[in-house]
Amino acid sequence: RIGSITSVQRVKFTLKAGPVALPCRIKMSDMPVPVEKAICVKGGGGILFPLFGDGEQEWPRGLRVVLYLLGLLWCFMGVGIIADVFMTAIEKVTSKKIRRFDRKKQRFYTFEVWNATVANLTLMALGSSAPEILLNVIDIFAKEFFLEGLGPSTIVGSAAFNLMVIIAVCVYVIPNGQKRTVKQPLVFAITGSFSVFAYLWLLLILSLISPDVIEAWEGVVTFLFFPILVLIAWMADIGLIGRSKYKQEGQEQHDIIMRKLLESGISASSAEVGKLAKDA
Repeated sequence: RIGSITSVQRVKFTLKAGPVALPCRIKMSDMPVPVEKAICVKGGGGILFPLFGDGEQEWPRGLRVVLYLLGLLWCFMGVGIIADVFMTAIEKVTSKKIRRFDRKKQRFYTFEVWNATVANLTLMALGSSAPEILLNVIDIFAKEFFLEGLGPSTIVGSAAFNLMVIIAVCVYVIPNGQKRTVKQPLVFAITGSFSVFAYLWLLLILSLISPDVIEAWEGVVTFLFFPILVLIAWMADIGLIGRSKYKQEGQEQHDIIMRKLLESGISASSAEVGKLAKDA
């Protein structure tokens, strides 16, 4: 019985020809699949639509287009408001700072509770990607873990849009005669490399390892790549890998003080400038 098997499943069975049993494997892509009726025709349906049953199919097409377009725009507005509130709350949490007193130097220092790199890769990314993540989860459970295009397309499409379009727009809007530099090129290189690796990994598991099927271990390994990315990026940020951003900022401040002293005609050694930068 294979009539109820979807197009992404594989079927294993045995053909018995006399005393010999021949194991066989076929793909449902090689078999005829019943065509389901579209939501917009009578007798068709989805998770929620049509909202008013089959009787809705008798309404004028123009009226249905206007009503559903207004509903879609209303949903977009609601998602925008929720995402804005969510992102504002996340920004408030990640920007929290504390003050500590240094008894040796008899002065207070201000520290950030959240590491900026970790916050951007976890909470900020979760807040900006929450709509497509929820859409993907709903699509997975609605289709009983047999996906077609909507769920995966939201994730891959969003990542591709962020990687290509957003970066292109950010570069384009820089005014003429100005420039922007990446303060932490190593962290940027790590996150960029993982972004490209994600596409290669999807291609590997979906085309070579287990074509058209996501196995449990593949999902677990894919999820584990995320904490590995956060850990490596955090190590690069604090200087355990490469050069720390704090050393970079200290060097920048050292260069600024040295330049100002030279412009004022004051000569100072590098050690004296370093001491001034540290005190500042």
